[in-house]
Amino acid sequence: MAMGIFPDLDEDTLFLARNNVDENLGTFSEHSFELEERIWPSVEHYFQAMKFENENYQEKIRLAPHPKTARKLGRSRFKQIRSDWSDIKEVIMTRGVYIKCRTHQNVADELMASAPNKIMENSQYDYFWGCGRDRRGTNTYGKVLMNVRAKLIAERDA
Repeated sequence: MAMGIFPDLDEDTLFLARNNVDENLGTFSEHSFELEERIWPSVEHYFQAMKFENENYQEKIRLAPHPKTARKLGRSRFKQIRSDWSDIKEVIMTRGVYIKCRTHQNVADELMASAPNKIMENSQYDYFWGCGRDRRGTNTYGKVLMNVRAKLIAERDA
C-alpha cells in the first residue's frame, strides 16, 4: 500500500545520477571507448554527438573537454538534430553503455553485481531518461542499464 505521493519501490532499488562523473554507471564517467571509428571520452560525448549528422559538429562534441560541455553542445538549438533522433536515441544510448562496459571490465562487473536490483536514474527533472520528481518517469536510462546488464550476464554465462 502506498504511503505517500511516491510510488512504492523495492528497497533494493539502486538509485544513480547519470550526470555524476564519479558514478561509474553514469554517462558522465570518464571511461573512454572506441565506436564509430573514433575514441569517445564518455558515453555522454558519444550520445550528444550522435544527435547530429554533421561530422564536424560531432567532432566538436567529441573533443569537448568535459561531459557537461558535450551535453551543452548537444542541446544547442542552433544546430539541426537528425530527423530520426526520437526513434534511435535509446539505441544510441544502449550502444554507448554496452561498448563502455565491454571496454572497461570494472564497469561491467559493477553493473552485473547490481543484479537483480532495479536501477533508477534519479533525476527529478527528466521524466524520459530518469524517474522524475514524483518517480513516475519512464526511467529509460535505468532500463538501458538493466538491459545491458542482462546481456552481459548472458554473455558471461554462455
